Amino acid sequence: MRKTAIVRDERYLEHRPGSFHPESPKRLDAIYSVLEAPDRAPLFWDLPARPATRDELLAIHKSQYVDMILSTAGRKRRSLDPDTAVSEGSCEAALLAAGGVCEAVSEVVSGNVDNAFALVRPPGHHAENNRAMGFCIFNNLAVGARYAQQMHGASRILVVDWDLHHGNGTQHSFEEDPSILYYSTHQYPYYPGSGAHTQGGRGEGAGYTVNVPLAPGHGDNEYMGIFEKTLKPIGLEFKPDLILVSAGFDIYQNDPLGGMGVTPRGFAGLTRSVLDIADACSGGRVVMTLEGGYNLKGLQESVLAVVREMAGVTETRPETPWSDQAVLRVETAAEKVREVHGGLWKGLGVKTG
Repeated sequence: MRKTAIVRDERYLEHRPGSFHPESPKRLDAIYSVLEAPDRAPLFWDLPARPATRDELLAIHKSQYVDMILSTAGRKRRSLDPDTAVSEGSCEAALLAAGGVCEAVSEVVSGNVDNAFALVRPPGHHAENNRAMGFCIFNNLAVGARYAQQMHGASRILVVDWDLHHGNGTQHSFEEDPSILYYSTHQYPYYPGSGAHTQGGRGEGAGYTVNVPLAPGHGDNEYMGIFEKTLKPIGLEFKPDLILVSAGFDIYQNDPLGGMGVTPRGFAGLTRSVLDIADACSGGRVVMTLEGGYNLKGLQESVLAVVREMAGVTETRPETPWSDQAVLRVETAAEKVREVHGGLWKGLGVKTG
């Protein structure tokens, strides 16, 4: 077994954006409860959260924005954008979310654990450097990536984002930086509207943003096939020191905000692909952070499948037969990636047609 750390904290439940808001404390209640079963204890080691420091946040966010969020501490609910609100406990939760990812990075990079999953909220990958967006306040993963570089000397970081929605904030944080490769699969066109396959990075970072936009309906085989044909060859060629994952579970087959068809088997398969790259390049070092996912049963089953895979306790799950449509979808997605990135990433092969 691998030593897997889990970041969890009851204070994350104090972020309350609204009674009918989909990003509800019930999400973490459901996940935490399934991890409390006695037979789950050997799977992971608990890692306490800590607040992010101001300097850690300023590595990604503008000082005026950080000050504005800090000013909301202990105050009544207010909206930051049409989808994002804060309550009395939101500032503390957001600081603990970003800091929890940093703490997970420290433990993994220091070799105290093999990998870690920060089960935090509010999520982060939509947050821009100067504004909240899409349920997100601080960009937890982006803060953790810069922390890994500045405090632990990581030179190359692979960011994998399998959330249903494109991580606009994460892309914008790193799209000119060749030391951080951002790879995203996402439903498209859909919120937030970014993430076309032609968005491939800028300046020195050209080629180091890889977007794989997908129409609704992709399931386990399509996602796992796309990871094998695009993420794995790029990741192995990039040779990251550390892999960070924006793990969104809104691609689950019955998610109320999504249109994809991934099951717990698929999430385990995506995790296996990431771990394969990490084992080959970074000594197995992977840190995941929770993003979206709004079906409570799906969150429970899928997070557990991911944690089991991270811990090296695999399950045999019945395979879904490949359809002609699934094969075509995988090849179509791979061809679009080759079209934009084949000149840089030789492992993708030659563009056909």
